[in-house]
Amino acid sequence: MNNEALTALILGGTGRTGSLLADALAQRGIVPRTAARSGADVRFDWDDPTTHTDALAGVDRLYLVTPTMRVSYADQVGAFLDLAEAAGVRHVTYLSVYNADQAPAGIDIAAVEADLASRHGITHSIVRPAWVMQNFADDHLPVIDGVITSPSAGGGEAFVDAADIAAVAAETLLDPETHADATYSLTGPQSLTFQDIADTITLVSDRPVAYSDIDQETWINGALAAGVPTDYVVMLRWLTDAIVAGNGSTPTGDIEKVTGRPATTFRRFAERNAHVWTSEAK
Repeated sequence: MNNEALTALILGGTGRTGSLLADALAQRGIVPRTAARSGADVRFDWDDPTTHTDALAGVDRLYLVTPTMRVSYADQVGAFLDLAEAAGVRHVTYLSVYNADQAPAGIDIAAVEADLASRHGITHSIVRPAWVMQNFADDHLPVIDGVITSPSAGGGEAFVDAADIAAVAAETLLDPETHADATYSLTGPQSLTFQDIADTITLVSDRPVAYSDIDQETWINGALAAGVPTDYVVMLRWLTDAIVAGNGSTPTGDIEKVTGRPATTFRRFAERNAHVWTSEAK
């Protein structure tokens, strides 16, 4: 494909990877069109189909981020992909999840991957990231009163920087032909325990940060009490089961394979974001 004056629609365009992806594409000659319920170039709401057609106008490639905090959405996404094909989209890069092919029944991650693979009018790429490092710097797994609280039973995870996810996604959208039908498992360069994470934050922020290895069911019940939808529990249990069972993500070389540079270490990420944890202590 010729990239001149082409436009990419970026769903979740105000999110952790979408905003970074928009910047990366703009710097390399593709016009990004961010889409979200608010604060983006165009309004996009999965539950409001009237926002879909305008978002797709003039677009030939798409960064697909499915509805958040849900597990059943394959039909909804399929209808949108039908519309996207009809509108002229010829490549889709899908933000999936690490080991999506092992997701429990009832979670539609793999179903969306299969839908894309079945479409002959478009090419696709799939990015399957591990747990994201930014979880520790925002409201997902924050340091509260000097403690990170999450179930793990001492298991590890190869946490990945959202900037690396965006960099890989950018390459797939810039050169769809090269990355057609590719699936990339995106991880950091090391498998780290939550205690390792706490120790690193302690080091870079110059404040003590501890780790509390909470019981998995207690943690899930707390998430429900905080407003997480009941049907999303299966997703939370699957994601934490992998770590608790010692089957957290294994470091891969896919980020370097696609971008030509090594994946970001958690130490480098932590140094870049040390202000988050130092300000939280005040």
